[in-house]
Amino acid sequence: MPITRRPLHHDGLGGRFAGVFAWDDSIAGPRPGVLVVPNILGQKEADNAKAEALAALGYAAYACDLYGEGRRAEPGPDIARYMDELNADRALLRDRLAASLAALVAQPEVDAARTAAIGFCFGGKCVLDMARAGLEVRGVVSFHGVYDRPDYASVAPITAKVLVCHGWDDPLGPPEAVTALAQELTEARADWQIHAYGNAGHAFTDEARRGSTVPGVAYEERADRRSWAAMRYFLEEALG
Repeated sequence: MPITRRPLHHDGLGGRFAGVFAWDDSIAGPRPGVLVVPNILGQKEADNAKAEALAALGYAAYACDLYGEGRRAEPGPDIARYMDELNADRALLRDRLAASLAALVAQPEVDAARTAAIGFCFGGKCVLDMARAGLEVRGVVSFHGVYDRPDYASVAPITAKVLVCHGWDDPLGPPEAVTALAQELTEARADWQIHAYGNAGHAFTDEARRGSTVPGVAYEERADRRSWAAMRYFLEEALG
């Protein structure tokens, strides 16, 4: 399959943003679109590879940028500098997500009526915020996300279907946080699922974390494989 990618730049609050759009050029006409939201590091090649994997499944995918062109985090003491800016202003985060979604649906390969979003770690929080804010996606998938609520009121009902793929040993998502998320989604009358994977922690899909010695933060092949399979079924149901 001729999977193709192109740079995708768009303007938003705070400047210009630079991501990568991927699609299968052998498919004629618009097809469902999926926004890929990166982890704490921001837009990078691993996210572009996820977009290409989605394109191979028949979707058009945009690995988006929430930090701004030229602003990328590096492992080390300042790894959270750009993420912390958005965690401190969840309304700004929401609006940047909306701008990224608008950039996705503006592409001619995308069926604007059939979109979803997936996100990893910080991106997992982001896609939950997209559902909470009522952004026009049919479904969201959070991989080892963070579950704290934003400081603005969520929509009710939440109309986007929600799949949460959670590593049970994740120190950023202890059982009480998972239970609180389930209660929140139930109260918002969302169509939700939470899949918990045993012997998996935070970043279980992140192959850069193979062999990690950080407690509760490591790649876990079974959880990675099973959660991707769950996502595939979920997107088929949500997007048709």
